[in-house]
Amino acid sequence: MADSKKKDKIPISESVHEIERYMKERVGLGDSFDLGVRKLKVLRKDVHFYYINGLTDTQFIIEIVEGLVEINDNEKLSTKLFEIVENRIMHQSVEKIKTMDELVDQVLSGLIVIVVEGEGVALVVDVRSYPGRTPQEPDTEKVVRGSRDGYVENIIVNTALTRRRIRDERLRFEIMRVGERGKTDVAIGYIKDVANKDLIDLIRKEIKAIEIDGITMADKTVEEFILKQGYNPFPLVRYTERADVAAAHLLEGHVIVFVDTSPSVIITPTTYFHHLQHAEEYRQSPAVGTFVRWIRFLGLMASIVLLPLWFLFVLEPSLLPERIAFVGPNEETNVPVIVQLFLADVGIEFLRIAAIHTPTPLSTAMGLIAAVLIGQIAIDVGLFVPEVILYVALAAIGTFATPSYELSIANKIVRLGLLVAVAIFHTPGLVVGLTLVILVLAGIKSLNTPYLWPFIPFSPVAFTQILIRRSMPGSKIRPSIVQTKNRYKQPVK
Repeated sequence: MADSKKKDKIPISESVHEIERYMKERVGLGDSFDLGVRKLKVLRKDVHFYYINGLTDTQFIIEIVEGLVEINDNEKLSTKLFEIVENRIMHQSVEKIKTMDELVDQVLSGLIVIVVEGEGVALVVDVRSYPGRTPQEPDTEKVVRGSRDGYVENIIVNTALTRRRIRDERLRFEIMRVGERGKTDVAIGYIKDVANKDLIDLIRKEIKAIEIDGITMADKTVEEFILKQGYNPFPLVRYTERADVAAAHLLEGHVIVFVDTSPSVIITPTTYFHHLQHAEEYRQSPAVGTFVRWIRFLGLMASIVLLPLWFLFVLEPSLLPERIAFVGPNEETNVPVIVQLFLADVGIEFLRIAAIHTPTPLSTAMGLIAAVLIGQIAIDVGLFVPEVILYVALAAIGTFATPSYELSIANKIVRLGLLVAVAIFHTPGLVVGLTLVILVLAGIKSLNTPYLWPFIPFSPVAFTQILIRRSMPGSKIRPSIVQTKNRYKQPVK
């Protein structure tokens, strides 16, 4: 357990000079240029402000200082200076604290703390103004029609964007701090009369049990502590940067985890099929949404089984009907087909990684070089046969069509594993490999939720809604998998 949890909480001293000495010795007042103190004399008593430059709104601080300075002109000497100061603070968010640990945490979080001589209590005023960008549409979740605002790195803005869409008095945001040194704000959001209480308690317990210096990698670190996923490549939670997607899941009974400094929120619990949904399906008519969903499912299947299946036909041409015998390679090379497939597939992964690290103005040029020069020259010199490039490209497009980036990478790992199984065992390798993948997925649970629901265990009604995008007036029942308190989205007449 962290040392700070072992030691007793130090009460705030009545001497402002003792508090200043503590801040100098323990927090770096005077050493760190951004940690400051503003000293005032109010009714002949010392009043000190502690703050962090860059995390506070200077205009609010100036207004508060002006209000306190005016006390000297409008009030007589009084023993109740603390109450007078508290009453004169022109801000809506003011609370009292009694320990030095709280004082330090609040200052380092961007709030200002006001201490008055002779009082063992301090006032905390929330004047945070975190640096960051304005809400904008996420790059990975674009829609043709729909809102263009998305989550940012500020947890306050993110909860506000969510509450703007759900103006329900039962919507709750519980905030806590994680990390002995980082002290990052983490909030769980849920609708009180909808979300499952056991799920809320489980997530709250897991977050409070996190013991680490800091969660600089934000939501991903929190996820790993909550789920203890290990080396399972399949994503057990869903990430989204869209406020409308998060709000829709809240109304279904899910619990959302917000982590400060991250523009993504964690949706729990989720299944395999949650990672195949996209907001675009719900911005179109049900028929168009269903069509788009089926195309996405087709892309998912192509990303997993297209290459292993084609490679099986290359190894065993007798399995192909005569009419489509042309799908095999029409040219021979000295490089085995399995090696070509791995080189091409890994090469595309090289390009994806390079695109992430390439500045935007140069990414187009890099794409042209990769597609035109590398691909064509590799065929001309005999390293690849054209069919390998074709089917690897189709599988890659299927990978990019998967809405969840994490799931697309997991599917690529499965695809490479199936290629190895086919290369060694041919037809039995493909059949047994796919069976093992399904068994592994069926055995996974995300926060006690079956990962392949509603396929395994099978739920006909829910599985129909996975295949067919129903219209909103017809979607009256929340998914049973989240075990909500209130099953009905709309009043049942």
